[in-house]
Amino acid sequence: MRIMMPVHYLVAVFTSLCFVSGALAADVYVTDPSHTQVGFTVRHFVIAKVRGKFKDFTGTITYDENDVTKSSVKGTIKTASIDTDHQKRDDHLRSPDFFDVANYPEITFVSKRVEKRQDGLMLIGDLTIRAVTKEVAIPFMITGKIVDPSGKTRLGFEGNLRINRQEYGVSYNKTMDNGGLIVSDTVDIELIGEAIKQG
Repeated sequence: MRIMMPVHYLVAVFTSLCFVSGALAADVYVTDPSHTQVGFTVRHFVIAKVRGKFKDFTGTITYDENDVTKSSVKGTIKTASIDTDHQKRDDHLRSPDFFDVANYPEITFVSKRVEKRQDGLMLIGDLTIRAVTKEVAIPFMITGKIVDPSGKTRLGFEGNLRINRQEYGVSYNKTMDNGGLIVSDTVDIELIGEAIKQG
């Protein structure tokens, strides 16, 4: 006897299979803090650059190797972990003049989409600093995928971003006698690292 399945049942099964297939295509990676750096550069007295980094952060990458535009990223940075290799300056950066870490302990990023452009890949998402959220575009590249000697699959990545700190309420604005800013408003952020495949 031939059994006929209702059309709505067949549609539901087909949809479920497509969802599972799509989910399997994307792998979840978590950043390896020992091989990842969240760094930044800002001009001091206009004439020189000060480099720094954040030591405490987490990041999750959902990476679809077959279609990178279906990938996504989430990241969290602990603001108190800022490090410019100068204790007095770092304490000032943690103060209300800059990150106000007591009230705003985290910087977060949540991606919305990945775009393919003529000059490469662009990660679009919301960056939140001091409770101010703005959409940003981060040019990035996947630098490779390998299996390390311990059998872990690793994904390499690089990205960079330029922001105006004033737009996020990081508003310390002391000037020199000639009118120039002691600390520039423009901050260049660099993300370089590796992430380890989960599961």
